Amino acid sequence: MRTVTGPTERVVVVGAGLGGLACALHLAAAGRQVTVVEREAVPGGRNGKLSVDGYDFDTGPTVLTMPELIAEPLEAVGENLSDWLELTPLDPAYRAYYPDGSTLDVRTDTVRMAAEIARVCGAREADGYLRFVDFARQLWKLERDHFIDRNLDTPLDLMNLNLLKLLGMGGFRRLQPKINQYFRDPRTQRIFSFQAMYAGLAPQDALAIYAVIAYLDSVAGVYFPKGGMHAVPRALAGAAEKHGVTFRYETTVTDVETANGRATAVITADGDRIPADVVVLNPDLPIAKRDLLPPRRERRLKYSPSCVVLHIGSRQGYTKTAHHNIHFGSKWQGTFDEIIDKGHLMSDPSLLVTNPTHTDPSLAPAGRHSYYVLAPTPNLVAGPMDWRGGLGDRYAASLIRTLEQRGYVGFGDGIEVQRIITPADWEDQGMAAGTPFAAAHTFAQTGPFRPANLHPGLDNVVFTGSGTQPGVGVPMVLISGKLAAARVTS
Repeated sequence: MRTVTGPTERVVVVGAGLGGLACALHLAAAGRQVTVVEREAVPGGRNGKLSVDGYDFDTGPTVLTMPELIAEPLEAVGENLSDWLELTPLDPAYRAYYPDGSTLDVRTDTVRMAAEIARVCGAREADGYLRFVDFARQLWKLERDHFIDRNLDTPLDLMNLNLLKLLGMGGFRRLQPKINQYFRDPRTQRIFSFQAMYAGLAPQDALAIYAVIAYLDSVAGVYFPKGGMHAVPRALAGAAEKHGVTFRYETTVTDVETANGRATAVITADGDRIPADVVVLNPDLPIAKRDLLPPRRERRLKYSPSCVVLHIGSRQGYTKTAHHNIHFGSKWQGTFDEIIDKGHLMSDPSLLVTNPTHTDPSLAPAGRHSYYVLAPTPNLVAGPMDWRGGLGDRYAASLIRTLEQRGYVGFGDGIEVQRIITPADWEDQGMAAGTPFAAAHTFAQTGPFRPANLHPGLDNVVFTGSGTQPGVGVPMVLISGKLAAARVTS
């Protein structure tokens, strides 16, 4: 494994996102002097917090799986997860709504989930589910131990017996055909393959190895932290500070100073120079390379779709919804074609509606409710649109009408607070192509082919976050922090 050369005592981490925080904790555990420089007033990066008129909104991920990956950097410094976070298991993990009017509760207890599938789709489909769980559990264990949770420098690092096992399991087939081996009902096929969107691809194009995302979502368990998802970075930052990590908030890094093929310091917007033996960059990787490092020719990346998010504070509550609700439109393949291939908005939207106050009423004023509505959209490369010229407001109004048609009676009339986040806003926050989901997980951008977490020309610059290995999603970003630290300490 390639590692940072030369001295590594003083490490500056730019950005207090989940990757940067996990990295800082592992480095502190290894005895390094760590300074985290963050432009915002709070930790979290895209896992931030928006407070408006008594409503608290999570601005980033809303689905939390694999809490043991949060526990890992805490345990590195001798801390217990339960002392820093109160996690509630969500049951159901999701409630899926289909165009035919049927619903399916996704439960992480396999016996109860098999019964739920049998109720909605029949006994044969329930049997397929149990076979899928066995497959996906084996797939996750194999991938995590041998491919995800390790630094990969070249494709040769994959050449072992475990790769043959992965091939034998069909991991390099396409996801949708693999899912269809276990499920015949379009409803179950959708609920166990829609996660390909997180990887930036249609299920027909994604590799079957990404069935592990459905495993993490639908089998391993979904949780919600008391105080919202932003409680996760607050906990990691609090533990890091307790163990000697220095935080400089409201400080923007404008440049990484280099000399003789090494980073020597970071320069802030205030003109401060913070010396460093190692620099770890947590901003979106293409933007970090473009804005903070000496120019060099970079390969062109294919980016994941983006999304529009509505943060809604409302007088209106609904008794039939769960914490996470997925509303599928009647189109399926056509939706992916529109967003990814044609660069169009969905003509028949599939939507994620998260209702955090369903689990934690403290996130809104008494008697009020908060909603997070996510609609996938093209990124700014695939579908340039007039997001800065009023399209966001018009599209938000369209989504609200769609929700009202799908059972959210009076949704528009109940709104007290509304904030609309569009691809243009993601771009303004420093995300390449205006997407919070980074580079797509095509074969050419997966594993050792994904942008490396050790700079090829600067011996002591390391990257962490969703743009590098292993990839997108809270579990992967937490692992990326550990892998980045290993480049420094191993």
